[in-house]
Amino acid sequence: MKKSTTRRFRRPSTEKVRPALADRKIVLFNKPFNVLSQFTDDKNRETLANYIPVKDVYAAGRLDRDSEGLLLLTNDGVLQHKLTSPGKKTKKTYWVQVEGSPTQQDIAKLRTGVTLKDGPTLPAIVEIIDEPKVWPRNPPIRERANIPTTWLSITIVEGRNRQVRRMTANIGFPTLRLIRYKIGRWSIDNIANGEYKIVKATHE
Repeated sequence: MKKSTTRRFRRPSTEKVRPALADRKIVLFNKPFNVLSQFTDDKNRETLANYIPVKDVYAAGRLDRDSEGLLLLTNDGVLQHKLTSPGKKTKKTYWVQVEGSPTQQDIAKLRTGVTLKDGPTLPAIVEIIDEPKVWPRNPPIRERANIPTTWLSITIVEGRNRQVRRMTANIGFPTLRLIRYKIGRWSIDNIANGEYKIVKATHE
């Protein structure tokens, strides 16, 4: 039987391989809208290869194609496991533009946890914030002239598929734009959209 020659996206090793400190790579990338969080694609869509020339690094977790912001890539299997394992509860902060004007009562639901199709969420840290000074999205979001929008800061320790979008929809406020600002102690501060920065690895 002929084996398939289709190339599959390779994830980091589950063996938690850790290179020597001098050889560890950590890349912080401010991912634009409509870019895939992988290096190859058979549909000729934009991927990380269009932006990051660094070899042998893989995304620690995913960021949906229609989401923007921080994506951390590394060749350190131990760090990758730490950032993606549910048991490690790494904090991830998102700036989220929603349709409508949620009240404190609405926000309280996210703070205590909401029940999604795959079960209840853990409590989130949620605040209404001023519109952050970020790059314009291309294409822009679809706004309705008679409906205001609100920016929220949402911090979670889970990583379910499209979780933040499902959380805001659950309380009646669809997400229009989602930017991941921070993962653990790393953020997109001083990294322009579409740009990356290599940071020094530590002994952690």
